[in-house]
Amino acid sequence: MIAREPRFPASDTLTTNMPVLTLQEVSKDYLADGQRIRALSNVSLQVEEGEFLALVGRSGCGKSTLLNLAAAMDFPTSGRVLLDGTSTSSLDDLGLTRLRREKVGFIFQSFQLLPTLSVLENVELPLMLAGNSSAREAARERLRWVELDQFDSRMPHQLSGGQMQRVAIARALVHSPRVLLADEPTGNLDTRTGDAILQLLRRIVTEMKTTLLMATHSLEAAAIADTVVRLRDGHIEEVTRR
Repeated sequence: MIAREPRFPASDTLTTNMPVLTLQEVSKDYLADGQRIRALSNVSLQVEEGEFLALVGRSGCGKSTLLNLAAAMDFPTSGRVLLDGTSTSSLDDLGLTRLRREKVGFIFQSFQLLPTLSVLENVELPLMLAGNSSAREAARERLRWVELDQFDSRMPHQLSGGQMQRVAIARALVHSPRVLLADEPTGNLDTRTGDAILQLLRRIVTEMKTTLLMATHSLEAAAIADTVVRLRDGHIEEVTRR
């Protein structure tokens, strides 16, 4: 469910049965050459558990800024972002690291695989950094799920673009995040390969019940989502549900 003006309790932690992700009257400003640039302006948004939401709009409309705020990689100038009931601005560095490590998975347009690590090592890396003793087993399972377990010993440069994105998706899922964020996940892929990646993202939502936010400039890509939020100049212009 999406609402433009949700109501919230006064505390930083919401009660149960609340949306997985909430933006409450969020604005974000940046300084560029001494001038203040507003990337988002008074955006209110609720994303429910297991919802596939697409953010669409032209470059500069605020899509990537919203994803960064949702991932607690950036923070609002005003308003609040609540991830799984916790205000991201209320956490110290240790709390933020734990929140990102446990709750968020991120898929990038450029894959962001480490070139010196094998496919399996790339996928298990988040769990290794967290000290998880079952990292390798979990990584193998995620590679099986994206149908790339036979490529576990290959290096990233030995893969096609579609295969690299599947490895990146496996890495983003290896810790079973509450929210998966995808920034133009098909932007570097041809149409056929991109369609296959979109179908994989749809499977993640359907089978794993993972909440997924995808930023895209393509209305065709957005059509696979449950909800489409159109952004324009930092504002929500339109919300459409399938």
